[in-house]
Amino acid sequence: MAIFKEPACRALFLTAVLLHLAACAQASNFADKLVENLVSETPDDSTADEAKAGDATADEAKAGGSTVDEAKAGDTDASDTTSDTDASDTATEQTSSLTPATASIPAGPFIMGSTPDEREYAYQIDEAAYGHSRTRTGKWYDSEPDRKTVSTDAYEITITPVTNAQYAEFINATQHPAPDVSKGTWETYGLVHPYFRTRRHAWQRREPPTKRENHPVVMVSYEDANAYAKWLSETTNENWRLPTEAEWEKAVRGTDGRYFPWGNDFESANLNSHDAGPFDTTEVGTSSSTGPYGLKDGAGQVFEWIANPNTQATRSWVKGGSWDDSGCGVCRPAARHSRPKNLKHILVGFRLVKAQ
Repeated sequence: MAIFKEPACRALFLTAVLLHLAACAQASNFADKLVENLVSETPDDSTADEAKAGDATADEAKAGGSTVDEAKAGDTDASDTTSDTDASDTATEQTSSLTPATASIPAGPFIMGSTPDEREYAYQIDEAAYGHSRTRTGKWYDSEPDRKTVSTDAYEITITPVTNAQYAEFINATQHPAPDVSKGTWETYGLVHPYFRTRRHAWQRREPPTKRENHPVVMVSYEDANAYAKWLSETTNENWRLPTEAEWEKAVRGTDGRYFPWGNDFESANLNSHDAGPFDTTEVGTSSSTGPYGLKDGAGQVFEWIANPNTQATRSWVKGGSWDDSGCGVCRPAARHSRPKNLKHILVGFRLVKAQ
């Protein structure tokens, strides 16, 4: 263009171009700064949120929460106060569940033992269920203590038999052998149950059988039950032990001498026995009946070790009947029979007393 041939015009044009370029550079620098500031703020905010979430995660970890699973799930409420509170509540419940729940039994008298009429009733219901008189001819109930009034001190007793989950805490904290028995040992017991039936109750790699965490622990000897009580006493700084026969019977049947925890008439729907049960253990506390003091599974489910030794030092009494029994004369609280203390039976578990 002719205008740019004049030196003055070219100078003016170049000056305008330079001013325009400077303005653009300044704007670009401002934009860069703006973007830089925006980008630098995002990590700061994110870090603060992560720090808050980290505090919550630490609390949940202390509380035994499933933090890893929640992190995988992308839980965005980890820093919530409500979430922290829930984790604490869960921790309290979990900690409490490791110590068996108990019922309080007051001091005082109760009617213990059985009468000839009660024993006769036991034989009759057995005969009706089995179709034979084997318990009568074997005189199963003839040696029960005669009915009398007995007094006890106050105490607490577990509402249900000790569960696999509760016993697992003991196994995990110690080197004590987990519940199991070899085929050779099982065959020396001379029991009617085949060895394969023990496998559903056997622990694997020191872990309870799958989906049986809340079933009563079985295949535990008298010595195993006492070892658990000793560990629980040391862990809780409380006095846990097996119940005496009088303590067990009073807690299960109450003070009035009833035949069963619910009354004098046998009701198969009230317990886990072979009459109406699955021929197996079930989750504790799921039977429809409770005793006068709120105990569950005092009749049926599993026999339970008690502290009183038999006349032979190597044997002790078991009481309560089991999932294997029909009739169920043996499920009465007054009934009892002895077993070797080293027996690890699929029908035998235990509950504990906490002395006051």
